[in-house]
Amino acid sequence: MSHKPSVRHLLLFAAAATALQAQDGGFPIDLPVIPEDVPAGGNPLPAQGSQNFSINLINRLVEKGIFTQGEAAELIRQAEQDTAMAQAQADAIASMPAPLDPLGPGDVQVTYIPEVVRKQMRDEIQQELMATAREENWSAKAAAPDWTSRMRLFGDFRGRYEGIFFDDGNQIFDTSGNLINSFTNFNAINSGSPYDITNPNLNNPPLYNIDQDRTRARIRARVGAEVLLGEGFIGGIRLASGESNSPVSTNQTLGAGGGNFSKYALWLDRAFLSYDAGPGNGDGEELLLLAGRFANPFFSTEISWDDDIGFDGFAVRGNVRINDRVSTFFTAGAFPIFNTDFNFASNQAEKFPSEDRWLYGAQVGIDWKVQDDLTAKVGVSYYDFSNVRGRLSSPFVPLSAADPGDTDATRAGFSQRGNTYMPLRNITPDAANDFGTRNQFQYYGLASDFRNLTLTGRLDYDRYETLRLTAIGEVTKNLGFDRGGVSNRAFSDGRPGRTLANSPGDFEGGDMAWNLAFQFGRPVLQELGDWQGVVGYRYVESDAVMDAFTDSDFGGGGTNVKGFHLGAIFALSPHVNTGIRWMSANEVDGPPLRTDTLMFDLNAKF
Repeated sequence: MSHKPSVRHLLLFAAAATALQAQDGGFPIDLPVIPEDVPAGGNPLPAQGSQNFSINLINRLVEKGIFTQGEAAELIRQAEQDTAMAQAQADAIASMPAPLDPLGPGDVQVTYIPEVVRKQMRDEIQQELMATAREENWSAKAAAPDWTSRMRLFGDFRGRYEGIFFDDGNQIFDTSGNLINSFTNFNAINSGSPYDITNPNLNNPPLYNIDQDRTRARIRARVGAEVLLGEGFIGGIRLASGESNSPVSTNQTLGAGGGNFSKYALWLDRAFLSYDAGPGNGDGEELLLLAGRFANPFFSTEISWDDDIGFDGFAVRGNVRINDRVSTFFTAGAFPIFNTDFNFASNQAEKFPSEDRWLYGAQVGIDWKVQDDLTAKVGVSYYDFSNVRGRLSSPFVPLSAADPGDTDATRAGFSQRGNTYMPLRNITPDAANDFGTRNQFQYYGLASDFRNLTLTGRLDYDRYETLRLTAIGEVTKNLGFDRGGVSNRAFSDGRPGRTLANSPGDFEGGDMAWNLAFQFGRPVLQELGDWQGVVGYRYVESDAVMDAFTDSDFGGGGTNVKGFHLGAIFALSPHVNTGIRWMSANEVDGPPLRTDTLMFDLNAKF
C-alpha cells in the first residue's frame, strides 16, 4: 500500500519553498492560476519542466503515483490560498521603511527576509515533513505483490566425500578355489527383464559388491516453497537431486550417469496441500490434514524410515494438551506404495487383476515434561503393509523374457538388500523349455508379510545451559513374519543352502530390530563453534522391517545388519556446518559381510 503526504504538509512546503527560492532570486512568488473548467483527472500541469518549484514538485509526485492528475489540480487550487497568505506576509515585509538612499535609475528593489527567519522556516518545515515521511513511509518503494508476503522459500545443499571399505573376510571360496558371491541384487532383476536362471551365458545374476573398496564425491541439493493460502490452508512443493528415483536417497554421485560433466536430474520430492483444522487457541494444539507427497508424519528413527523418505497419500496429525506438563499426539494415514500399471499385462489381450499395495499407519504417544530440565516423548505405532508379499503365479510356460506371469506385479518395486525373497513364476517344465532346463525367466517378491508394532522414545536432559544430553531409541517387531512359511516359500541372499532356483536349505532370518543412540552438544547449531556428537548401536534382523524404506547408509542400506556408528557436527556459521560420521556394520546371519563407511559432509541451508 502506498502512503501519501498530507495536503497541508505539501502546501506548506511548496509555498515556503517558493517564497524562499524567490528570496534567493529564483522565480516569481505567485503560482499560475488553474482554470476552473479543468476536469478531475485532467492535466493542469505543464507537460515540460517549469521554472516554478512547486509545480515541479507536484508534477514529480504525480509521476510517482503519489497523486492523480485530479488530486494535483485540487492541490494547486488549495495552494492559491496559502500563496496569497505568503504574498501578504511578503508585502508586510516589503512595507518596512525604505533604505536611506533612494532608488536610482536601473535599481531593483528585492524583498528581504532575515537569514535567521529563513533558517528557522527551513528547519521547521524539514523537521515536520521528515517526521510525517517516517510515519507514513513515503520513501518506500512500490509494495510487492501480496502473494510474495505469503510465500516462504527454503533449501539446502550438502557436499559429501564417502569411503566404503570391505573386510577381507567377506571373500568366500568354494572347494575349487572359486570366489562365491551370494548377495543377489534383486532390485536390478525386478526393475528390468526377468532373469533366466538356466542361461549358460549368464554365470551369475546381478550381484552386490562385497570386496572392492569404493570412494565417491556426492552432492544433495533441495529447494522448495510453502505458500499460505488462507483459512488454514498451506501448499508446498520441493525439488531434489538424485541419481535415481530411489525413495531413500537424494544423493547424486559426481561423475555418475555418464560422467564428463553431464547434467544431473531433479525430482519432484514434495507436493502437498495441508489444512490446519486445530482450535487455534495458542496452546500448541493442532489438527493437521495432509494430502499429496509430504515429509514423514510419524515420530520414528531411521531403522523404520530413512531420513529422505517422502510419504504419498493422506494423513491426519494432531496433539491435545492435557495439562502444563503432559500432551498427547497422534498420527494416522493411508499411503499407496504401488499402483498396478493400467495396461498390465501390456503385451496380451487378456489383462491381469490389480495388485495394488498400501501402507496403513497409526501412532499415539505422549510428550511429558518430567522436570523443568527433563522431557520425554514416547510413541507406539502400528504399520500394516497391505499386499506386499509376493505370490506364486498360475502355472505357465514363458517362451521369452517378454512373456508375463499373472503375479509379476507382486515383485518388489524397490528394494535394497536383506529381506527374504521368493521366486514368483510357477514355470511348467515341458518340451518347450527342455523340461525346465532353459527359459526359466524369473522375478522375485518378498517372502514375508509386514505388520510392524513399533515403540519409539526420546529423552532430553537440559540441566546444563550449553549442553543437551539426548537418548533416542526404537524397537520394532514384524507381527506378519511366519518363520515356517517364509522358509518354505523362499530363500534369501547370503543364506546357507539357498540359490536362485529355490533349493532347500536352512533359514535363519528374524523379525526383530532395535537401535539406541546418545546425542550430546548444543541443542541447535546457531553460531561458529557450536557442536553436536552422537554414538549409537543397532541390530536389524532380515525381515524385521521392509528393506526398501530403512536407512540407506548403514552397511550399504537394508536389513540383516548390526553394528555401531559415531559422528560429530561443527557449526561454521548459523547456516553452514561440517560433519564426520563413521559406521561399522556386520551381517546378523549368513556369510560374513563387514562394511565400514566414512563420510565427510559440508552442509548449508537457507
